[in-house]
Amino acid sequence: MAWRRRPESGVGARGALALLALALNVPGARGRALEWYSAVVSTEYVDPHTNRTVWSVSESGRFGDSSPKEGAQGLVGVPRPADRDPEGCAPDTRFLVPAPGGRGDAPWVALVARGGCTFKDKVLVAARRNASAVVLYNGEGHGNLTTPMSHAGTGNIVVIMVSYPKGREILDLVQKGIAVKMTIGVGTRHVQEFISGQSVVFVAIAFITMMIISLAWLIFYYIQRFLYTGSQFGSQSHRKEAKKIIGQLPLHTVKHGEKGIDVDAENCAVCIENFKVKDVIRILPCKHIFHRICIDPWLLDHRTCPMCKLDVIKALGYWGELEDVQETPAPEPTPGSVLVANLSISLQDDRSEGSSLPSSSTSDSAPPCDASFKEDAGENTALLEAGRNDLQRGGPISSRTS
Repeated sequence: MAWRRRPESGVGARGALALLALALNVPGARGRALEWYSAVVSTEYVDPHTNRTVWSVSESGRFGDSSPKEGAQGLVGVPRPADRDPEGCAPDTRFLVPAPGGRGDAPWVALVARGGCTFKDKVLVAARRNASAVVLYNGEGHGNLTTPMSHAGTGNIVVIMVSYPKGREILDLVQKGIAVKMTIGVGTRHVQEFISGQSVVFVAIAFITMMIISLAWLIFYYIQRFLYTGSQFGSQSHRKEAKKIIGQLPLHTVKHGEKGIDVDAENCAVCIENFKVKDVIRILPCKHIFHRICIDPWLLDHRTCPMCKLDVIKALGYWGELEDVQETPAPEPTPGSVLVANLSISLQDDRSEGSSLPSSSTSDSAPPCDASFKEDAGENTALLEAGRNDLQRGGPISSRTS
């Protein structure tokens, strides 16, 4: 009987995890890294009420994407209120820069609000007014947050963004005519990794492929499991029916001094051991004999005689599937018929003489075999004459069947 190997349950899971790891580690799967720098903003001004200098330092700014990462300083200037352009988008925008004793050629920093135009336009307007740096403050709805700025093509001018509260604080001071000096320094470098759109599509395709493979593996696994269970059930039913049929084959117990079986010369072709007295042998339709404990397991697995390859099941008259076989009793023995080994005596009615041979013991005959395996008339006559001679010398032969 062929044994099937049950599929291992861990193979599909390991393959799926390996596929996902491969998808996440291929070149480009992680996308590009976003690098940006924070800005340290320092302000200094003289309070007109107390005549004291007020300093404020915080790392609250963020450098623009195209801005050089370097420091800058100068007096803060804002668009003139009369121009009504706090965003500093108009090309002719003028800036108010309060300075003690006149500003002259001192460097200054433009402070403008976000919105109204692009970041690039704001920076170019301030650069045309010779500003050393541009500070944009975020919208009111963003609170204390800053956002990335893209302003390619603005040259080497320093550009940063501060939060809305910080920008409004400085704007109010400048609009009151207070000179505010701002110093910009480079803060902390930040690296933020994110997955690009192309990488998201790649990972999604890899994930869908992994799910399809896992589903196909599960279907294959359960089909194999169903077939394995069905074959086990069918094999047990097959062996049960075959055992019933094999049980119909005649048995014989070897006796001391028995004619027809040479205990010293005859042996079992399965175990290659000589037959001994009191051994129980099974007689096949082809007249070959074997130990019962040797030939029964062989027939359950192979159905054929080990010596001549005769299909024993078919020889007994069962041509269909074993599942359709019904347990039928062995046919009644024919009067005057005795069946032993391939060298045993088969006695039949001598109808030509009108008499039958007496027998002190009865034996069940084997179930009818196929016509191709029956003995011809000449062999039957020879066996009949040999049986008569043996009966005259040693008496009848005893045999039993199961």
